[in-house]
Amino acid sequence: MPDPLGPLFDALESINGELTGFAARLARLEDSGAVRGAAKQGASGEDGGSDSKKRAPGTPVAWHKVKEDEREELWGEFTAWVIRMADTYELTTEQLPHACWWEHGGVVAELTALWTGWESAYGNEEDAAAGPYLWHDGWARGIERIGRSWLGECTNGYHQQKSRTVWGTDPAYRKKIIEAGPPGAAGGGSAKPKAA
Repeated sequence: MPDPLGPLFDALESINGELTGFAARLARLEDSGAVRGAAKQGASGEDGGSDSKKRAPGTPVAWHKVKEDEREELWGEFTAWVIRMADTYELTTEQLPHACWWEHGGVVAELTALWTGWESAYGNEEDAAAGPYLWHDGWARGIERIGRSWLGECTNGYHQQKSRTVWGTDPAYRKKIIEAGPPGAAGGGSAKPKAA
């Protein structure tokens, strides 16, 4: 009798082989990018230790960590990309509200991840692999999450704040949770050990 798990193990082995190949290609691309970057710095006369580094396309962006002097230019690039993608993919206000998408932190975070992923997938002329296809898969799922999770009433053409409690504005709330400790902890938590 054939092993019923055989096809599953074969598929996992195939996936593992593909991931190993992707990891090797990524390492080669990172190495070649570092070499190109060093050559460009040498040609332009820039010092390798200079603080005037330009953000590499595809580098993750955490908006709260972006330096003030870089934020305006980076936000402009990002905004132009969002507008271009909204037009290219003919997004509706149910998918991404025209009037207020930038006022929703979760939407901006999702779009930022899609933007940096797009830069990574399309910004590397040496990689002719599945990057663009995988990016499109991420795009479809991301746009679906945005429309389903974060926007609420804003799909009707104007921004409407969600009725919710803002968690990060009450220091007593944070202190209470920290003092309680994780579930099952000796001094707190909701899972208390039962006496025998």
